[in-house]
Amino acid sequence: MVSVAPEECSAPSRRLIIAITGATGVAYGVRLLQFLREVPEIESHLLISDAGVLNLHQELDMRRKEVEALADVTYNVRDVGASIASGSFQSDGMIVAPCSMKTLAAVANGLSDNLITRAADVVLKERRRLTLMVRETPFNLAHLRNMTSVTEMGGIIFPPLPGFYHRPKTINEMIDHTVGRVLDLYGIAHTLTPRWSGLKAH
Repeated sequence: MVSVAPEECSAPSRRLIIAITGATGVAYGVRLLQFLREVPEIESHLLISDAGVLNLHQELDMRRKEVEALADVTYNVRDVGASIASGSFQSDGMIVAPCSMKTLAAVANGLSDNLITRAADVVLKERRRLTLMVRETPFNLAHLRNMTSVTEMGGIIFPPLPGFYHRPKTINEMIDHTVGRVLDLYGIAHTLTPRWSGLKAH
């Protein structure tokens, strides 16, 4: 698969890298892409690991091409020479949704063993925002130490834990609530979920 370069004459004002890896919860990554598709000023750059492709089929009955069609630019995870592998590539940051423990470990230890982990490494070294929606339970000590390492490097660990205070009625509402919270980290306006207005009076 060849990387698709955006047209320079219509370059958007913002770019966001989205990666889908082999943890459960690929719906979060897909929902992010669906939302960004409707925001013309943000150009989405997508990577999907091989295990992520398997989970798309298992959890959503979706194929790689269907998900790639939601993004503006797509990459092969083995193409470590792609544009996003360089710090000269300008972006607002990267969201790994969901983030497997393997990807977390690679990022925490600076392995850069594929384009996902290399892009994450670049985002960290350039002091941009990296959000890892880590998905595993329970955590073992290696998981916790890796999360601490990423946090110390400036990354954000964001387990997609559902909130119930807004009384969601569907799974989609729960997904939107989490995705909305992630979008907030990047200053992206949305109406995916109601804002907290305080506890109800008794």
